[in-house]
Amino acid sequence: MTGGVEGRDVEVRRGDLAEILYAATRDDVEYVFGDSIEALSEHEDGVDVIFRSGARRGFDLVVGADGLHSCTRELVFGPEQRYHRYLGYCFAGFTMPNEFGLSREGVLWNAPGRGAALYAVKGSDTLHGFLVAARPEPPYEMLRDPQAWRDLIATTFVGDGWEIPAMIGAMRDADDLFFDTVSQIHLPRWSSGRVGLVGDAAYAPSFLTGQGSSLALVGAYMLARSLATTGAFDAYERETREFVELNQAQVGVGDAALFPVTAEALARRDSQLRGLTSSAAPETGRPAHTALVLPDPIVAYQGVD
Repeated sequence: MTGGVEGRDVEVRRGDLAEILYAATRDDVEYVFGDSIEALSEHEDGVDVIFRSGARRGFDLVVGADGLHSCTRELVFGPEQRYHRYLGYCFAGFTMPNEFGLSREGVLWNAPGRGAALYAVKGSDTLHGFLVAARPEPPYEMLRDPQAWRDLIATTFVGDGWEIPAMIGAMRDADDLFFDTVSQIHLPRWSSGRVGLVGDAAYAPSFLTGQGSSLALVGAYMLARSLATTGAFDAYERETREFVELNQAQVGVGDAALFPVTAEALARRDSQLRGLTSSAAPETGRPAHTALVLPDPIVAYQGVD
């Protein structure tokens, strides 16, 4: 597996990206770790926030950037089920020892309806392990039960060869296991009053699009510009929604190119991949990825009423 357009596609691990953003802002931003929003109360002059720790504070605006299962979104817009679009897969991600000599590369294994990947960033001594399985119905009841999720994934891959047994063992022992459904969020609007959403909380595209972090960063840029110029969320949504929807549309339910659900689809995918080895590298990426030209930044922040 390789990146996209040569010279233009950059892969950055999420943890590294978080450290970069934190380092760039920590001197100007107050960070509070280990807490979360419990309740919101909007009034004419701002938003009162009650935190899980019991702390109470007031803010001019609240922006929820708390992911696919956003608590901020639920407090303002209601239950997640209204906006959650399940794409037909569940997955588990974790790290494991790099015993395969992989460096800046990945290997992929497939059977109809399930797949596995081992992915190495730089010359790391650890690998990112990834197991994905197609399921017609989302196993929501298991999301809060790590052991049940481990059992579900392990059962799905029983009897499979390659490095699957070692990956299942690593998954069971991992202390950084992340599991979830493959889903998108579709909201009719991304803000209400003085509360707005950005990133996966507003418009998760799913990892199948490869655009989750990209959409979050683009959205944050457009949101900041909207607030700096007008003090409101309207321009952010008006200028960004089409770009978001184009990228969400890159994948449909049960339509993951890397994880086909039938033998016929898997054979077609393999044929297409073999064809890539004899064709020239593409000069451009997917049109949806570059459909939005970022406007110039606003140098002077004008404040929010």
